[in-house]
Order: sequence, then C-alpha cells, then structure tokens
Amino acid sequence: MQQAAIERVRLIFSLFDADGSGNLEPADFDLMAARVVAAASDSGEAARAAMQAAFRNYWMTLAAELDANRDGQITFEEFRACVLSPERFDAAIAEFAEALAALGDPDGDGLVERERFTDLMTAIGFEPANIDALFDAFGPVSGDRIKRSVWISGIKDYYSPDKAGIAGDRLVAAG
Repeated sequence: MQQAAIERVRLIFSLFDADGSGNLEPADFDLMAARVVAAASDSGEAARAAMQAAFRNYWMTLAAELDANRDGQITFEEFRACVLSPERFDAAIAEFAEALAALGDPDGDGLVERERFTDLMTAIGFEPANIDALFDAFGPVSGDRIKRSVWISGIKDYYSPDKAGIAGDRLVAAG
C-alpha cells in the first residue's frame, strides 16, 4: 500500500469529522451533507437529495463495515480500513462521487465549472490552493471546466491503496 493513500485518507477523515470530536459519527455526515448541499443551492432538488443520500449511505456503509465495537463512532484506525480493503466501499464511494459530480454539473452538460467545483470542495473543507491545484490537474477544457467523468474517476482514485502520484494527492499537499 502506498503511504500517499494513507495520507489521503487521513485528510478525508479529518474533514469528515465535521464536529472535530476525533471520531466519525452520523451527525458528522449530516453536517457535511448540509454544507455541501448549501453550496449548490441552484442545483435541482433531486441532485441535492442524492447528495444527502450519498452521505447517509456512506456513513451506513462505514458503520456496518468498520465500527468494530458498535459504539456508533469510527476512529481513524477503524476508518483507515477503507484504504486497506477498498472493495468493501466501492459502491458507497461511487455513489458519493456520482452525487457530488452531479451537484457540480447542474445543467447536465457533462462539465463542471471551476467556480462550482471550488464551492463544493470548499464546503467539504479542502484548502483553496489545493482545490485549484486539483482542478488544474484534472485538465480543464474550454471555459475553465473539467469533465464530470474525470472528477468521478478522481474521487474513486483517491481511495485506491495502490495509487500514488494521482491528481487527488494535490489535496494533501501543503497549500
């Protein structure tokens, strides 16, 4: 396993710990979902509902797979297993990736504008300089937009234990 994958997961754990308690709990995912959906207020109701459902399902998958002592909380040590056994989380991550990218593409043209991407990634909690670096790594096309499919693939790559040097590593780099 690549150390880069552990660092990516460490960062996402800290962001998902929306209340800063040091553990992941259902309320963290509700809070994160609310922040992300609020950043996409002009997206359709179906897209916003799908994002909320994706966060809920992500939590439920994590809890079912990782909460070894069934205390309703997931520690970083427990969470790290999503990199160690990514196949257990593929469906939840794919649902999350699809829902987030859909919020980024409210007109359905398959492209996500930088401003929308930045708003959504900021709502998650990533650093502005790292967000810009990631967007640029995704290879913007005309109009400073990225392909929705590239973003979805990038999210899935983020959780891959054998990948290093991926676009998502820019989120971990110092801003």
